[in-house]
Amino acid sequence: MFSRFKKPEAPSARPAATAGSAAQAAAARPTPISATQAALAARPLPSAPPPRPPAEAAALDKEKKRKQRLQELKVELHKRLLDNLNLAALEHASEASLKQEIASIGGEALDEMAVVLPKDDRAILFQELYDEVMGLGPLEPLLKDESVNDILVNGPQRIFVERAGKLELTDITFKDERHLLRIIDKIVSAVGRRVDESNPYCDARLADGSRFNCMVPPVAVDGSLVSIRKFKKEKLGVHDLVRFGAFTEEMALYLQAAVSTRLNIIVSGGTGSGKTTTLNALSSFIDNKERVLTIEDTAELQLQQVHVGRMESRPPNVEGKGAVTQRDCLRNALRMRPDRIIVGETRGEEVIDMLQAMNTGHDGSMTTIHANNARDGISRLENMVAMAGIEMPLKAVRSQIASAVNLIVQASRLQDGSRRMVSITEITGMEGEVISMQEVFRYERLGVEPNGKIIGRFNATGVRSHFSDRFRQWGYDLPASIYEPII
Repeated sequence: MFSRFKKPEAPSARPAATAGSAAQAAAARPTPISATQAALAARPLPSAPPPRPPAEAAALDKEKKRKQRLQELKVELHKRLLDNLNLAALEHASEASLKQEIASIGGEALDEMAVVLPKDDRAILFQELYDEVMGLGPLEPLLKDESVNDILVNGPQRIFVERAGKLELTDITFKDERHLLRIIDKIVSAVGRRVDESNPYCDARLADGSRFNCMVPPVAVDGSLVSIRKFKKEKLGVHDLVRFGAFTEEMALYLQAAVSTRLNIIVSGGTGSGKTTTLNALSSFIDNKERVLTIEDTAELQLQQVHVGRMESRPPNVEGKGAVTQRDCLRNALRMRPDRIIVGETRGEEVIDMLQAMNTGHDGSMTTIHANNARDGISRLENMVAMAGIEMPLKAVRSQIASAVNLIVQASRLQDGSRRMVSITEITGMEGEVISMQEVFRYERLGVEPNGKIIGRFNATGVRSHFSDRFRQWGYDLPASIYEPII
């Protein structure tokens, strides 16, 4: 009989080692290391970037000085513009006439200062002056750039953007912290808010619908922090998301049946995973004959139906009064004869009213939550009910959730920046004190390409939908093949 362990060595004919020699041998033997330590040791340490060639370094230094010079000129010209422009008439002036006026005043000022600039630099300078007067200064070009999804400001000298799911540092800067604070104040004052030491943070919505958040010193230690989630002007439909690879046509057929047969759906995911985009796409399956009411903290949903009523919560004013919460909006929505209620994001005590609405005749309602997977999403709902201060046995809370929520769609942003619908999970009821669930579709990761792109595929789990009979009764007889997994 053979052993799977190493065969013991035959006894040696050499004399036994003394205690002293054994200790010396043990000291000389190398200390064993784990596989993880070996992998870390084998990984090369990051090295400093190689020095730039003299010609390239000189060109960069010249470009830096040119931008610094333009910044100094812009500050001086901005002061002269404020002295010469009729600010009261700006609202009624056209963009072309205002740009012409700024170019005229700026040109005269440059002549007085005996400053000669190339034509391109003059055009850049006058455009930046226009952005300072009418827009958001250095942020204006980023807001106009269609490829930018998020703008993230970490103090006046470091502005990042997200493009295609990847963060990158830009060469755009503010002159100093005062300049940045002036732009922040311009944004928040337009919506009747203010930020200062006593109220160092603010949420707001820009004129184009983009979501804005800021924190200023002393809470922001190294300079004011700004985050802008840009508003997408184009309405992405289900076919667009299928084309982008967010999910498959089979999953789209299933989701069409789920929305059309008025299942209550929660879209779950992390920050920037595409929850709102997914919710917008799912709403395209809602019949135009239905009355839909939407409730959001910041209005971002772009529903494609005819009969839509939109509501937005409101924070308290500077006196601490006048707040309108999502729960207030939801309670009033229930009195407005809605067929469906869509809450942009459920994250607080409004979860109670949302679950009750789903349980009392408002089938087909939808919302989003922050969670890493379907099971975590259920836990989040339980925690939100507990935080609302309602004392209910855990089994009663879970029973309420199990009867209210039918489907959890999990969205995720992968490491390569792509967004995928990684799971579709049905809630099938209760088993004892546990909510029973079954996954119908999932995204399977298969590997990573050399360029970092994730290799994967969407696959059915082989489980027939719990709502198949409901689908068929409503006229959506899905083929059995969509539930068959790829081997």
